[in-house]
Amino acid sequence: MSAPAPQTRTEASGLRHARELEGHVTWLDTFSGTALGVLAVASGIYTYLGVSSLLDENGAMSVFAAIAYSVAVSVGIFVFWSYLMRLFPAVRTARARAGLLGAMGLGSLAIVAMSSWLNAAALAGSAAVEQHLAVTVQDYQGSLERAHEVALSAQALERDVARVRQSFQDLSEQEAAGGLSGLAGRGAVFRVLTQKSEELAALETQIASQTPLVEAAFAEGNTILSRMRALTVEPGAVEARSVEFSEAAVRLQGLITRLRQLSVAPLVQRAAQDLAASVVLPELDASTEANRSNQSATITSVLEVLAQRATTLERAAQDVIAMEPARDVQYTPLSAADAVILYARNFVPSWAGAVAIDLLPAVLVFILAITQAAIRDGREGAAVEDTLTLAELRAALTALRDVETARAALPELEDDPDDASEAPPDPPPAAKDSATVAALKGKSA
Repeated sequence: MSAPAPQTRTEASGLRHARELEGHVTWLDTFSGTALGVLAVASGIYTYLGVSSLLDENGAMSVFAAIAYSVAVSVGIFVFWSYLMRLFPAVRTARARAGLLGAMGLGSLAIVAMSSWLNAAALAGSAAVEQHLAVTVQDYQGSLERAHEVALSAQALERDVARVRQSFQDLSEQEAAGGLSGLAGRGAVFRVLTQKSEELAALETQIASQTPLVEAAFAEGNTILSRMRALTVEPGAVEARSVEFSEAAVRLQGLITRLRQLSVAPLVQRAAQDLAASVVLPELDASTEANRSNQSATITSVLEVLAQRATTLERAAQDVIAMEPARDVQYTPLSAADAVILYARNFVPSWAGAVAIDLLPAVLVFILAITQAAIRDGREGAAVEDTLTLAELRAALTALRDVETARAALPELEDDPDDASEAPPDPPPAAKDSATVAALKGKSA
């Protein structure tokens, strides 16, 4: 039997490196399970806090349900990462590693779905609810200001109505002096002009009466908004503040609706449409046919002017009606878990911590996989006797002595010629000695 080939310098160096890494991995294995358990328990605690924020009741059954869920999460995280820390570094084929990577990705998504978002709710749930309140206040403020702007634009139609009313009033004064039909006095033309002037004056008065109501509603809305802003930053439990905030939001929405109803633009539009259509023509009261003809021609001209003014006034009212109305805002109370998802972009650090505490073991899995690959590379090409440790060599020698002792205790097997013809010959002592010496040399190298 020929002696084994001696180790090269590279093989000896790789083998020493592999043994060094094995020693480190053995030492790390002594507390890796404990560390993984601590991470799982910490995640379970934050999961319990997150689940508690979702439960409406605080009874014993709710507490038991939250504890059961958090314990299940802790056990699931511990078992999942324990499987991967043991199995992923041990597999060697690309197909097996791809399969375990897929399982790791699916399991990580499950962990995020059942634990990480609840951890984020425990870390930043109250702040997320306050963020929701602040955003809602901004929405209500924009809606209130827009409703006030539309109402003021409608109130500005008062100037258009006053201008038309003043033009008819001036024409009536001219007619009274005989400047239109040539007949001085308060005849048929004068009565037509006075009729429309009085209608427009009544509309102007109605519009003016709405102005104090609009300003009062806007001032009350700002007062409610100030209280809502204070609720977003006040100390104390956010749940209690959310209840008062909801009540204020209902009152504010009512004020915004009232401001919409106070808009006089539809009223002005209808009045403009009726301005030319509802003219009561008086009886022509001139004494002569020529004068009555002049009155009729003047009334026709007045009606034409009236139609033009009505069209202008109706167009101004339509412009106000066509303005974009105030956006409907509805406050929807959110739980801490829902709020932290809705406003996740504002709480990236909290989300990062919540996810990291659950997925940090994935880094350990990759570290172990890389280390085990390095160990296998260091042992690549080394003979079996070169990779034996002293403890393994002692065990092998002990097993060999036990075998020899057992064979010595059964001499009849050696004396039986039939058995001797079938049993393989024992290696010569010199061969056994050379194999043992070669193993010891490889171990010492």
